[in-house]
This record gives sequence, C-alpha cells and structure tokens, in this order.
Amino acid sequence: MMKYGKRYNFGDIIIATVQFVDTFEIKKRPALVLFEDMGNVVLAGITSNIKMNGISITKKEGMAVDSVIKLNYIFTISEKMIEKVLFSISTEKKKIIKNELFKKIN
Repeated sequence: MMKYGKRYNFGDIIIATVQFVDTFEIKKRPALVLFEDMGNVVLAGITSNIKMNGISITKKEGMAVDSVIKLNYIFTISEKMIEKVLFSISTEKKKIIKNELFKKIN
C-alpha cells in the first residue's frame, strides 16, 4: 500500500510537469496548490500573460516574473509530477483566492 503524505498545502507555488489541454505538449509550469488528497494534487494554473483574467502574483511575492493565477484553469496531477515547491503565498493572498473560488462555486 502506498503511503500518502500531505507534502503540498494550499498556497504552495510549485513547478510541475503539465500536459496542455489543447495540445499533447508537456512543459514544466508553475501552479498554485489548492489541495492534495491521496497522492493527487489539485492545482490552479499560473500564466505569465498578465492580460489574462485571474489573481495577480508578482515578482515581489516570489514569482520569477509578474504572473496571474487562473482560477478558471483548475486541474489534477499526481504528486509525482511535482518537481519542487518554490514558495508559499501570503495569508492575505490565500484569503483572496478562497473568496474568489467561493464566488465561482456559488
């Protein structure tokens, strides 16, 4: 039996190997961890295209370039596809994200 550990937490910004929806291309991409359950990690995609809709996350907060967390692009990967954790977002930013997700659910 596999042992699942809670290694990834809400608010972690990670680098993962991701397959794009519209192509079969696989790239290393940053993403925001929403939650982990039994070895599956649910993520929100992050783009450096700051014209896109979403929640901004800046170089000052730890990103390599100013970026946008896309709450309309949520996907699940195996924890094995995560290369590393870069940093965790602030408590304030976590509140903003929870509020935005809650609005989408309601």
